Amino acid sequence: MPNNKKTILFDIDTILRKMAIEEKQKVAELGCGNFGFFVWPLAKLAGRRGQVYAVDILKPVIEEIKLQALKENLPQVKTIWSNLEIFKATSIETCSLDAALLVNVLHQSDKKLEILREAIRMLKRGGKLLIVEWTNTDSPFGPALEKRVKLDALKAAAPKIGLEIKEEFIAGPYHYGLILIKL
Repeated sequence: MPNNKKTILFDIDTILRKMAIEEKQKVAELGCGNFGFFVWPLAKLAGRRGQVYAVDILKPVIEEIKLQALKENLPQVKTIWSNLEIFKATSIETCSLDAALLVNVLHQSDKKLEILREAIRMLKRGGKLLIVEWTNTDSPFGPALEKRVKLDALKAAAPKIGLEIKEEFIAGPYHYGLILIKL
């Protein structure tokens, strides 16, 4: 299993502790990217009777994670190719997830609300949505400031789209985190 516990960008251990993932839960890393940073520790937390979905729009990313899951004998990891910008495009049942993660995903799209709608659709009532994004301050790397998702805008939008803010936290030197609950 890749050892991606910590990165320069954010503290995976802290984020996972805040999510409090338990055995047998169904969880998705939406926009998992090349390394599936959260897929592997989530697989351990959810256990073999849980389910961890690694979702991405890039087919080579999905293939790489699928191979790694086979190699590591992690049958609880299921890969799904999907465009999160399209409502109901992801082949995960409506209201089936205990938790979903959107880490460094929203700033990459001009269709942020559509991505949020798709994530919310898959969550159970009371399910947790974790969002980690770049702070709106100058940093030595990361997306341009105008592409970054403003924390205040997310907090203002949350109740309008059926989410309650559970916790706001510092996710690393250049990132904020929000844990939201589906109402």
